[in-house]
Amino acid sequence: MKLNSLKYGLMGAVAMGAMSVSPTLADNVSACLITKTDTNPFFVKMKEGALSGAEKNGIDLQTFAGKIDGDVETQVAAIETCIASGAKGILITPSDSVALAPAVKQARDNGLLVIALDTPFEPADTADATFATDNFKAGVLIGEWAKAKMGAEAANAKIALLDLNVSEVSVDYLRDQGFLTGFGVDVKNPKDIGDEDDPRIVGNDITQGNEEGGRKAMENLLQKDPEINLVYTINEPSAAGAYEALKAVGREKNVLIVSVDGGCPGVQNVKEGVIGATSMQFPLLMASKGIEAIKTWADTGKKPENTPGLDFYDTGVQLITDAPVKGVESIDSKAGLGKCWG
Repeated sequence: MKLNSLKYGLMGAVAMGAMSVSPTLADNVSACLITKTDTNPFFVKMKEGALSGAEKNGIDLQTFAGKIDGDVETQVAAIETCIASGAKGILITPSDSVALAPAVKQARDNGLLVIALDTPFEPADTADATFATDNFKAGVLIGEWAKAKMGAEAANAKIALLDLNVSEVSVDYLRDQGFLTGFGVDVKNPKDIGDEDDPRIVGNDITQGNEEGGRKAMENLLQKDPEINLVYTINEPSAAGAYEALKAVGREKNVLIVSVDGGCPGVQNVKEGVIGATSMQFPLLMASKGIEAIKTWADTGKKPENTPGLDFYDTGVQLITDAPVKGVESIDSKAGLGKCWG
């Protein structure tokens, strides 16, 4: 079976850089985008959306990125640079939703509008606003799908959970705990990954959100139980790595893999049978909405409002699978390839 690769090739080896997209601005509005990395396809697409939105709104946008997922120091330095440059606002996907709070407070105290993208801060009101997928719902969707797909065999599932990192940031536990909830597992503390006592869970391991990490995590858990038959992954690059590890031991056809992101390579992997189902996010929309919010803030001083009943602005989620199940709304990979991150 062909695997559509999701490897994180270094893109210019950018650890922390800036780009201006509007050389002459009548109102001199500037902003910053700070992502977790500049190599993950999800953040690459988010950057595209932010640059496009900045150009349309006449905003001078600087872009920054951590060296790896979890690189708090580089993100702090980027925030300080944005404050010093006189930016009106910051869009940020926090590598650590707690540790970055002091730097965010400093930015807000200096009059900048701070908007979290994709990963909420803890608490959410650390930032002025959040534009994100309902990550818990994204997890629930793939959990419900996996349970229905397995049918009676769900009672005998052997589950591997491939998470992000040891920090257990909000996006990590929301997706993990959402998946388990959808599958019918008692998650105990919903903010604590790995405290469940369901005997179907083989274990958790971390991936750093990349393909190599997914492969190593899957290898580790296969050593614990070589009969794993269901794999949850934090994102599609880690799912691709997990598939390679399973393929290496001849088990790729006997294990169901589910994930979250909905990037075009990931949707292609749904089409190829590598991933059974994935929950699609919309990073372009997150970024463009964030840019519009900064423009409104600069022009009127008005902050964005949350989706009713939530502590963030919900940019939506869509389940993608070529094996639909009753009771779980989805679209197929063909439709998904027409929607992926565009």
